[in-house]
Amino acid sequence: MSRIPRILLASGAACALALSPAVALAAQPGDITPIYDASDDAPFDLTVTGTFETGIYDEGASEIVQAHGDRLFSINAAAGSVSVIDMSDPTAMTELFQISGSGVANSVAVREDGLGVVALENADDKTAPGSLLFFDADADEPVTLGEVQVGSLPDMVTVSPDGAYAVVANEGEPADDFSSDPEGSVGVVALPADVAAPLQEDVRIADFHAFEGVELDEGLRDAFGPILNGELPRSTNWEPEYVTIAGDTAYVALQEANGIATVDLETATVTDVWGLGFTDRGEVPLDPSDRDPEDTPEIRIETYDGLYGMPMPDGISSYEVGGEAYLVTANEGDAREWGDYVEPARVKHLGDPEEDVPGAGPVCEEIEAHTADDALGRLEVSTEMGFDEDRGCYSELYAYGARSFSIYTTSGELVFDSGAEFEELTARLSETTDLVFNSGHDDNEAENRSDAKGVEPENLTIGEVDGRTYAFIGFERLSGVVAYDISDPAAPAYVEFISNREFDTNLGDAYEELEEQGASEEQLAALVNSVGDLGPEGLDFIAADASPTGIPMIVVGNEVTGTTTLYALDGAPTAEPEPTPTPEPTTEPTEPPAPQPEPTADPTPAPEPTEAPEPEPTADPEPTTAPAPPAPSEDPSETPGAPDDDDLAATGGNVAWGLGLAAAALIAIGITLRIRTRRA
Repeated sequence: MSRIPRILLASGAACALALSPAVALAAQPGDITPIYDASDDAPFDLTVTGTFETGIYDEGASEIVQAHGDRLFSINAAAGSVSVIDMSDPTAMTELFQISGSGVANSVAVREDGLGVVALENADDKTAPGSLLFFDADADEPVTLGEVQVGSLPDMVTVSPDGAYAVVANEGEPADDFSSDPEGSVGVVALPADVAAPLQEDVRIADFHAFEGVELDEGLRDAFGPILNGELPRSTNWEPEYVTIAGDTAYVALQEANGIATVDLETATVTDVWGLGFTDRGEVPLDPSDRDPEDTPEIRIETYDGLYGMPMPDGISSYEVGGEAYLVTANEGDAREWGDYVEPARVKHLGDPEEDVPGAGPVCEEIEAHTADDALGRLEVSTEMGFDEDRGCYSELYAYGARSFSIYTTSGELVFDSGAEFEELTARLSETTDLVFNSGHDDNEAENRSDAKGVEPENLTIGEVDGRTYAFIGFERLSGVVAYDISDPAAPAYVEFISNREFDTNLGDAYEELEEQGASEEQLAALVNSVGDLGPEGLDFIAADASPTGIPMIVVGNEVTGTTTLYALDGAPTAEPEPTPTPEPTTEPTEPPAPQPEPTADPTPAPEPTEAPEPEPTADPEPTTAPAPPAPSEDPSETPGAPDDDDLAATGGNVAWGLGLAAAALIAIGITLRIRTRRA
């Protein structure tokens, strides 16, 4: 996981807020008009449903996110804990509480039954062993169940689909001053069947010792840079980044090594490590310069012989088609920079004695033309790759990331790569919308990231909608989410793109200016909340039957603005509504209709009785006594059930009333019999 320090840009930008009491500038639906694009046959529309905001700038206040029930669990690196967010009303999400443990939270996962797990790095020394904290995700308050110790710097954790294991990528980064470099490893933890913490004896660590000194797969980077452990150079150099599980095997991204490790869960051993190869930029174009020309860069997506892209995925996920599993990677790219060691350098600085690039020579003659600023001169490449020792120059150049997403078989065969599609899409949108091509995640400078990793695809999530499978990939720097239909692994199709940010405010500059003016925390938070979502880090798919609205959604954690945003897949099939239960019969008796008295033998002519209405169907009561029937009356104000003296006289007095009462009783008995017969 890339950890990006705050960047405060030098170029000026108008301050978005005056120093007045903070106002509500939350980037909720309607406050920002997202930039949106879709194919003609897009089966749904991504729309912003709601956002939970922290107002915290560039401290990772929302990173990895996980949905469970009506809750979202979001890593808040600023607090070192997990925010538990109520999303039962997606338009008005609220934080219920936070879950914290003995270390700094890096990742979270929740099993279907509510067993939650948090990856915690050691708060005092990231090179020391970290831990996994287990908790009850359904509890009404923080309920922690226990911790177990795992490897150094547990950076990402997931739960196997069958719920039997928690698998954690122990990244094992060096100390910031490169004084120590622990081993990278993968922790496999057997989980109990109930919502409880495992024991320490349930933890097994898969290491890379068996791969020391063996021949490596092509495309996999060997150990490089300062080696502090000569006996285990690869074990300390390879740094597990992200994990996905298919069947009984975990597939682990080794980002800086440009490879994938396979781990057998039953034995907790690394069974294979294979390389992801390289993108030939002589065939797949890119825009590699922020100075083409200087001060007024233009979009130039072109090919360059001798240049290669190292995919180096951060996020990795998996899915099945026809019973075969496939791996999907977001090809971000990442360099090693610890202490005095700095791996990357700009192409034009290679071999320049004034730039003091350690151990690097110039580029070879055949690619020397690439060193101009409007070509590859500004592009950051690895000083560890492409150097021809015999000639003393770089005959090939290797840039970080592939600016794409890829699909592989579980044996490492490349099935699909999106190539230049991300840059071509955003270049087109920059001409028709407010989108700023290859801008950063806290500035709106055109092509600011062209000389690095472009839009920087960071992470992804996969979901099934109406029988088809989709990948949703987050652009960390440009800030947005792109959707592809990957139902056919060999022929994915673009579906749509959305960016919930405004491109008017340079947040880095504006935030710095407010700080210098002595703004309050409320004013700074209002500024952060006003710009939308910057820096998508983690994504999770919410199926229709698990969504609080019945509409499938994705949730995105944005590390720069600290926002957690829900997007609905409007137009997608919704979950089947729950059947409406049949109401239970009431216990109160229903007033039977008033019977009319029969004419008697009294010669006194009786008035024509008012005809009683037919009884309406009612719930099934259990009457106790027969109520008295009301006398016929045209006056609605009279109380039913009490006979009028004049009417009694006109119908034969007490005899008629007695007959009427008997008739009412018979009717009530009949109703009761019908009720009981129907119940039987």
